[in-house]
Amino acid sequence: MRNIYVKMTPLLTFFAVGWSMSIRYKRINFQRIQELRRGKKPIAFAIYHNELFPLCYLHRNEGIIAVVSASRDGEILARVLHSMGFNLARGSSSRQGMKAMLAAMRQMHTTGRDAVLTVDGPRGPRHEVKPGIIYLASRIGAHIVPVRVRMSTRHEFSGSWDRFKLPWLWSVCEVVYGRPYKLSPKIGSSEITRESLKLKHKLGLLSEERIFSASATTSNIL
Repeated sequence: MRNIYVKMTPLLTFFAVGWSMSIRYKRINFQRIQELRRGKKPIAFAIYHNELFPLCYLHRNEGIIAVVSASRDGEILARVLHSMGFNLARGSSSRQGMKAMLAAMRQMHTTGRDAVLTVDGPRGPRHEVKPGIIYLASRIGAHIVPVRVRMSTRHEFSGSWDRFKLPWLWSVCEVVYGRPYKLSPKIGSSEITRESLKLKHKLGLLSEERIFSASATTSNIL
């Protein structure tokens, strides 16, 4: 089975990169990320699983540590992400989750790289934030940055648990970066639950922050 994944990786990567090159990206509040990186402050990006696709190309070759499920689907995604310049920490909130969090924290500590987590992955429920990113950010001292993607045109896979979104060729994607924030390093279990709900609220607000405008200034990210 692993040999099949190895053979599929170049084709899937070619598809993802080629498709994404047609997209016009607009970053909103990206200066917040640039300021943190100039200060060498670690970032934990919080994204939803169904908005993953356009972000893979936009943040390629940055060495970001992606926490990816240990499942079969996760194996395919992990190989494509690795070929696009991401580092990997394998596991999920439902299986080997702590192992993945510890691996991500070690990599962040030793390399100074940022991390990204699909906070409702790998199997949902859709848009329900799980506590993994709260635990990671509080222990490593990382700034959590909520991120949302708004697509001018897209196909939505209604049969998938997350209603995965694929932007159409030559569509416009607005990537909105929320305000970075830090957590106490001594956060307890009850606070982790509360902070997960707060993060869900912040992600919801980003999607409503301003109305998408296809006439806004856009650019291709090559």
